[in-house]
Amino acid sequence: MRIDWTKYDPGVFYDELIQAPGQPRPAARELARYLSSLTDGQLKARQSSAEQAIVEMGITFTVYSDGENVDRAWPLDIIPRIIDETEWRVIEAGLKQRLQALNLFIDDVYHEQKIVRDGVVPKELLLSSKDYLPQCQGIDPPLNVWAHICGTDLVRNNDGTVYVLEDNLRVPSGVSYMLENRSVIKRVFPELFGDYRVKPVDAYPHDLFDTLSALSPRPSDEPEIVVMTPGMFNSAYFEHAFLAQRMGTELVEGSDLVVLDDDCVYMKNVEGLKRVDTVYRRINDTFLDPEVFLADSQLGTRGLFRAWARGNVALANAPGAGVADDKVVYSYVPSMIRYYLAEDPIIANVPTYRCSEPDDQKFVLDYLETLVVKPANESGGYGMLVGPFASKGQLAEFRTLIKENPRNYIAQPTLKLSTAPTVCGNAVEPRHLDLRPFVLQAKDTFVTAGGLTRVALRKGSLVVNSSQGGGSKDTWIVGSET
Repeated sequence: MRIDWTKYDPGVFYDELIQAPGQPRPAARELARYLSSLTDGQLKARQSSAEQAIVEMGITFTVYSDGENVDRAWPLDIIPRIIDETEWRVIEAGLKQRLQALNLFIDDVYHEQKIVRDGVVPKELLLSSKDYLPQCQGIDPPLNVWAHICGTDLVRNNDGTVYVLEDNLRVPSGVSYMLENRSVIKRVFPELFGDYRVKPVDAYPHDLFDTLSALSPRPSDEPEIVVMTPGMFNSAYFEHAFLAQRMGTELVEGSDLVVLDDDCVYMKNVEGLKRVDTVYRRINDTFLDPEVFLADSQLGTRGLFRAWARGNVALANAPGAGVADDKVVYSYVPSMIRYYLAEDPIIANVPTYRCSEPDDQKFVLDYLETLVVKPANESGGYGMLVGPFASKGQLAEFRTLIKENPRNYIAQPTLKLSTAPTVCGNAVEPRHLDLRPFVLQAKDTFVTAGGLTRVALRKGSLVVNSSQGGGSKDTWIVGSET
């Protein structure tokens, strides 16, 4: 048996590779032809080969389950997701536009708050955000950039429209899996990279290093950069170690750093102390410095915030950047783009209802079973309600939660997320997916050529997060000359 694309039917959903039964999209024609030349056994063998490579390469992620940390092999589906370069150029411009506006917003929040005075964003929204840090008021980070690394989640609806689902500006993760996915797929399908001119992604560690170097408070060709991790039990520890190794920088924990009387940060090593210029921190704000935030934090470094505030070290992302990570603040991003840049958004938001607004709340409660409800500051697919798949008990619970704390919830229509062919046992079936490109901003702005495609491996599921049973795909941006 071989794949028969005339029998592959995505139904009402927009499929990224097959536009109708037997009709691959133009950029995917060669891939579809190649896959259909493989027998079921050959396809399954390629999938097994990918899974074995992942085990050999030690590509894992951690799931917290029943109080235990469980390391699991990274789930990768071998059929890549393809996006034509012409479409990607528009998306790339939209991502750059969005991060520029978000950084202007964060800088405004911690200085004059003009956007509040002009009535574009309500002041109470900022003051009630758990990620608004009054300690950051008046601080000027290097280049006035607060969010240097952003993971923006994109989805495509059944009419083909690409939307921004959310912005991740605190400690966005997943880029290491994007890079490793490419390495594995090159091993599994080397012949396809001769047929396709796939835009490379392997420059990301170099671009990240350049971004972090540009923040250094000391002019130097070789700034001292460290990656700060909570430790090996963190779910993203694989990525922390991976990026430090790829950039040629040190991986440190909070106890490896010390702030001396000169308010500079030093790294402890066998030779003594070495001054640090930039800290790429993968620790949440409140754990960064027990002198300023949680006094009992064992993960941070005492005095780190003070050193940053005085300009003696750069922190990426900067403390306080999470104020723009709030899902309620997300609903105002199109207004921010118009306010700060005098431009229309290139990529639209998903239509969003703010439960703190009486009319929106009434609509949400009346139509709860048709909507997706999200808490303002959760991530990883936790704490949300997918109305069409919810039980009566879950619907009742969320009605109570929304009424008790309306500021904490937004609601969105249940989108018909796009699909892509996915290996499911001996068959290839459509599964829903999203896309997380990564954007870097300092002196220059870089956007990954594609990003991490996450796929819901369970049939009919819309939840793509790996912690919730999702998987991933390699993402190919291909030129029209392919």
